[in-house]
Amino acid sequence: MPAQPAPPRYPVAVVGIGADGWPGLSGPARAALAEAEVLIGGARQLGLLPPECAGARVAWPSPLRPAVPRLLAEHGERRIAVLASGDPMFYGIGRALAEELGARRLRVVPHPSSLSYACARLGWPLETTEVVTLVGRPVSRLAAALHEGRRLLVLSADADTPATVAALLTDHGFGPSRLRVLEQLGGEAETCAQGTAETWRRPPGDRLNVIAVECRARPDTPRLGLLPGLPDEAYEHDGQLTKRHVRAATLAALAPAPGELLWDVGGGSGSIAIEWMRAHPTCRAVSVEQHPERAARIARNAERLGVPALEAVTGKAPAALTALAARESPDAVFVGGGLTAPGLLDACWEALRPGGRLVANTVTLESEALLGERHRAYGGELVRLAVAHAVPVGGFTGWRQAMPVTQWSVRKPVGAQADRDDTYKGDDA
Repeated sequence: MPAQPAPPRYPVAVVGIGADGWPGLSGPARAALAEAEVLIGGARQLGLLPPECAGARVAWPSPLRPAVPRLLAEHGERRIAVLASGDPMFYGIGRALAEELGARRLRVVPHPSSLSYACARLGWPLETTEVVTLVGRPVSRLAAALHEGRRLLVLSADADTPATVAALLTDHGFGPSRLRVLEQLGGEAETCAQGTAETWRRPPGDRLNVIAVECRARPDTPRLGLLPGLPDEAYEHDGQLTKRHVRAATLAALAPAPGELLWDVGGGSGSIAIEWMRAHPTCRAVSVEQHPERAARIARNAERLGVPALEAVTGKAPAALTALAARESPDAVFVGGGLTAPGLLDACWEALRPGGRLVANTVTLESEALLGERHRAYGGELVRLAVAHAVPVGGFTGWRQAMPVTQWSVRKPVGAQADRDDTYKGDDA
């Protein structure tokens, strides 16, 4: 195993700088830059510094993240200052440096972020304004944040981002939304252009821009709420779809929390994994589907509904779970199909993190019997979900019953109880 490079001899100064450059910096920020023997930053940021910052200037290479440890080690015997745009700890280089060195070896001198400037210009309270970054991320992730009346600030990747955002808003039924593009915030060249998404024709401007969106939907735009149970019509599917009311109950049992990972085994149309990820921006999911055309459909649904980071794996469980288990244990597992496949439930249970949740749904008697066995062995909750819809019956109205769904949900014990319970191996055949 190669030796780890020694940490820098001195604490690394991380200095935020805005479009106003050197004149906009505080005394401590100027002092940190003037004292540095090595100045690391983007070429544009380095160009904002005056001659009295005499340290050697090193521009970040691309890609940036892999270069961080190398540059820190290369200049570790000298005083280093790293330049960042605005607040270094807000979608900035400060995170990578903290992960590499630890907070104690950093001295962070923040500058107002572009978001703070934008809210100051717009009169928007920052704490109630949602922020979506598109820097190094697909524009489709913005779709999950679109709600009538919502105010959004979008961090642009480049000068073309405003037009791309306008097109996405229009495509998702939010064409009447008001857009304001604020460029070079805090600098002498600061400007603001405005219009609506559906009429946006402005050519690309400055690459340093923030987009303010006041969401307005067309009257015929389907409503996609925050809670699980999106309309079935929101999904492209071939009939393999966990229906709306059962889906809401399933997500309630899975209980997503920020940062957690879900395995959606037998993904179908991906609805469970998609709504798990829509619960919080940091939720993650892998959808395992053996049919390639369905796996492709899952990816399209995820893109359309604002969670393009959903990983769709084409493969048959339980074999397809081996590589996933080696990578990371899931916090929750949903099994929506293939319950009778030999070893499937055992593989899911063994991979599940202690304290994690497993939820399985079925409509067949064979799989229901299997869930009954597991319920007796592991405990948890076994419920039957029955939904009926009102439909025309001649000139009257009656109920049409959907197939009832049997659902088993269980939490994997922690510690000694987990060791004792894991000795059970049921018959999956």
